[in-house]
Amino acid sequence: MRSEDPDAVDVRIGVRLAALRAQHGWSLGELAERSGVSRSTLSRAERAETSATAAVLNRLCHVYGRTMSQLLSEVEAGPAPLVRAAEQQVWEDRASGFVRRAVSPPHAGLRGELVEGRLAPGADIAYDRPPVPGLEQHLWVLDGALEVTDGERTHHLDAGDCLRTRVHGPTRFRCAGPGTTRYVLAVVRP
Repeated sequence: MRSEDPDAVDVRIGVRLAALRAQHGWSLGELAERSGVSRSTLSRAERAETSATAAVLNRLCHVYGRTMSQLLSEVEAGPAPLVRAAEQQVWEDRASGFVRRAVSPPHAGLRGELVEGRLAPGADIAYDRPPVPGLEQHLWVLDGALEVTDGERTHHLDAGDCLRTRVHGPTRFRCAGPGTTRYVLAVVRP
């Protein structure tokens, strides 16, 4: 994993979030109404006074019509055809016990991407909406057990299991075992 200072990533994310809001000509209040995220949280995230959680970034990605990988790739220096394991961007939501590694070389023009996720024991992440409606996901559990809720359906996945979904509503990812869960998520934009 990349050993980049997490504060540097938070600063770049904050700058990008502020730029996206400015591009749309929205005030913090307007963005708060559209995303359901409080003005103070948005302001603190844009100034990198706090690290935005996965749930907050997901809401903002939904408003801006991009995946989280796209948003995170936009804070990288530039796209490359090959990204070595040691150079892959890692983002951590310390509050929820979620670690996300962008496996695919970042490029905003690509429809597909691979992400490695790790959930600590007891980690439970709920997203109230998809970042992009109709997003196709292929989730392959490498280690541990994962409970995935897609709308009204809940799926229990063990190591080796793969679930394909098209996301239109709320989702939830919960580490269902006593140990860490590690999975690969293939994301395909509609």
